[in-house]
Amino acid sequence: MNPPKPTTIEHPSRLSRRSFLAAGGLLTAAALVGPRRLFAQESIAASTSSLAGLVTTARKKAEAAKITIEKLRGNISVLSDDLSGNIAVLHGKDGKFLVDAGLAGSRRQITEALAGISTDPIRHVVNTHWHFDHTDGNEWLRGAGATIIAHENVRKRMAEATRVELWDFTFPSSPAAALPTFTLRTKGAKEGRAGATLYLNGTVVRLDTCEPAHTDGDTVVEFTDADIIHLGDLWWNGLYPFIDYGVGGSINGVIRATEAILARVTDKTIVVPGHGPVGTRSNLAEYRDMLVTVRDKVATLKARGRSVEEVAATNPTGRYDARWGGSVVTPGVFTVLVYAGV
Repeated sequence: MNPPKPTTIEHPSRLSRRSFLAAGGLLTAAALVGPRRLFAQESIAASTSSLAGLVTTARKKAEAAKITIEKLRGNISVLSDDLSGNIAVLHGKDGKFLVDAGLAGSRRQITEALAGISTDPIRHVVNTHWHFDHTDGNEWLRGAGATIIAHENVRKRMAEATRVELWDFTFPSSPAAALPTFTLRTKGAKEGRAGATLYLNGTVVRLDTCEPAHTDGDTVVEFTDADIIHLGDLWWNGLYPFIDYGVGGSINGVIRATEAILARVTDKTIVVPGHGPVGTRSNLAEYRDMLVTVRDKVATLKARGRSVEEVAATNPTGRYDARWGGSVVTPGVFTVLVYAGV
């Protein structure tokens, strides 16, 4: 039976390269983020840095990345560095269970960090979404004995060439060994598996998919007994988020997903973001408030007929920039991303 077609988002604005650069600021930031439909048909390749170079650089830097281990609760830890997403690790007699795979170039450091946690073999890996900094390690981890689990759209994006237009980069199809071997459907699908519950190492691991948000294939991983939840890139703690409009992501989808998570966690829950430090429900609520405030400001101005340049000139993110403006998604770029989705 054929799987349902992934949701797509039609974007109301079509911005020229000049408009984007005026609103987004640094070319290097512009090269890292942004949906396809933010641009008219003119090429941006001649005037922006190519993500192909940036990806190569990131993967090269991964070879020397320093990975830190933070013990959370019980037999659960998190591995982090400045390049790839946070990797949660559950260990025990059933083997290691990883949330996200990191960059392939960090294999040596990841292997050493995992060995420092325990001698248990690697048995399962969940990809929270398809982006390379969360899936690059799939192939070697599968070779080490892991079953790869992800949303079906993660497998779809990885199994075919997937282009990110602003990045001016087409990700080639991944090797078969890197593809998820167990897939989940979007929560609420009429047929097929929408989520899963695993019983490993004396704890319950709950996998929940959501409607398109950061991408069209996000999965949230909850260690229910330990009261720890990993959100992938639905949450960037202390950083403006990237939203992948090119595969159906949206600012409203991120807000909806964040609201749903806030409703299910408590003040005692440890919340692991895709990027940034491990946090709490209170930190996540601050993120939600920031998203809603910026979204509403931009939407109001856009409804009044203001162009993206005019909206950006009002600095709608201003009160949050000191706290959230330190990522490659600059305040200007985030404004453009929000403008495209309201």
